[in-house]
Amino acid sequence: MATVDVTEQSFEGLVKTGIVFLDFWASWCGPCRAFAPVYEKVAEQHPEVVWGKVDTEAQQRLAASFGIRAIPTLMIFRDGVALFSNAGTVPAEALEDLLKQVQALDMDEVRRDIATRAKEGQDGGSVE
Repeated sequence: MATVDVTEQSFEGLVKTGIVFLDFWASWCGPCRAFAPVYEKVAEQHPEVVWGKVDTEAQQRLAASFGIRAIPTLMIFRDGVALFSNAGTVPAEALEDLLKQVQALDMDEVRRDIATRAKEGQDGGSVE
């Protein structure tokens, strides 16, 4: 199986290193069931990436911590940084494109941007 079940307990350690795609889903959700084989197929083609599934019924606190209000929701992390979140199904080609974009990111630059935005927020967003 190319995907892993993600729990509140395993989440923190899982997203700290590397690229992690997370599919927030539920068994009663029709679009989730339709998206599952697409997600699984792309996951099988990229074993270097962690492809996680978060059952929102079993992991309600984890889903709530990210404000998941619609499923399926896809989130992407790299080196512990949340980079992407989108509710709805995603075609295989779009998953492949998202993966290429995440792989191409300069994470040092991403962290600098995050630090700059945080600092600007602390300064009240003033521009000189």
